[in-house]
Amino acid sequence: MATPVKTDTFDQEVIQSETPVLVDFWAEWCGPCHAVAPVLDRIVEEQAGAMKLVKVNIDEERELAERYGIASIPTMILFRDGQPSVSVIGAQPKGAIERQLGIA
Repeated sequence: MATPVKTDTFDQEVIQSETPVLVDFWAEWCGPCHAVAPVLDRIVEEQAGAMKLVKVNIDEERELAERYGIASIPTMILFRDGQPSVSVIGAQPKGAIERQLGIA
């Protein structure tokens, strides 16, 4: 299950996390964002605690979207040790997302 994150909780939930964090940058009006959400939930669930999932609504958290250069949604960025390590842009099949994240 994804945790909603806002600017004031981002550092605590993502940057300071001891486990890798998959950040889903999305918007309520974005159809592909809604389509990929259950895929991301399943990926993180299958990782059995080795990764967590958070969601950033770009309409509500424009500062975070700008900080990480989000130009298209959905964009998923995997943070490791507080740093962005890899990103996936667009709704894609589960296997493609896992390969791009390096967890396939």
